[in-house]
Amino acid sequence: MGAIEAVTFDYWNTLAYELRGQLRSRRMEAWSGLLEEAGYALERLQLETVYDAAWDAYIAAWRANEQFQAAEAAEHIIENLGIEVPAEVRQSLLDAFGRAGQEAELHLSEGIEPCLRALKAAGIKLGIICDVGFTPSSTLREHLIRHGVLPLFDHWSFSDEVGAYKPSSAIFEHALAGLGDPAPERVAHVGDIRRTDVAGARSMGMVAVRYIGIRDDDSQPEPEAEHVISHFDELPAALGVHV
Repeated sequence: MGAIEAVTFDYWNTLAYELRGQLRSRRMEAWSGLLEEAGYALERLQLETVYDAAWDAYIAAWRANEQFQAAEAAEHIIENLGIEVPAEVRQSLLDAFGRAGQEAELHLSEGIEPCLRALKAAGIKLGIICDVGFTPSSTLREHLIRHGVLPLFDHWSFSDEVGAYKPSSAIFEHALAGLGDPAPERVAHVGDIRRTDVAGARSMGMVAVRYIGIRDDDSQPEPEAEHVISHFDELPAALGVHV
């Protein structure tokens, strides 16, 4: 491995995380209240079932590298409620869906901020490569702004803006171009999912790092990363970066 010039990071369960189920619960509570105010008495279980079906549709699209963005998810849920939703109520539901992502409390992963600052001080360029789910990239960046770390990044590649999910080469190529086109073998990508983060990085010739501090992906035994870390204070040494 040559000297590392840049490091890209996955977002969810790598840079940041939510308390399990928080976003889903916020959206369900908001929608239950709005529908009740509009005169629709839906069972909470019915709403949750339709929500989960939309999530399943997103997962299928994600795996097929077909875009399924936040607005589509909300529309998917509305269309499958089994009721005729007036335009004004529909707009309220769409607004609440987006607002839940904005108001949710996302936490930075332990040790990530000092790690980012140490890498930056060592002259390493930093990027983000993120597969976006039900919360759009604009909101995800706002959370990093609140935590004071977005200015540390030189570039970011979010799937809803690039038009591709990991492990597609398109989103990794977008990231490399935005970081000044360093040789892929001099760039490390850090993420938690084998199928997207590890496989995508390795297919590009990048150094793959799997982060297991929040979630240890045991969905399949392969591919494995060159480095597996459980805390971000391990990352600089693993990459041979002196901080």
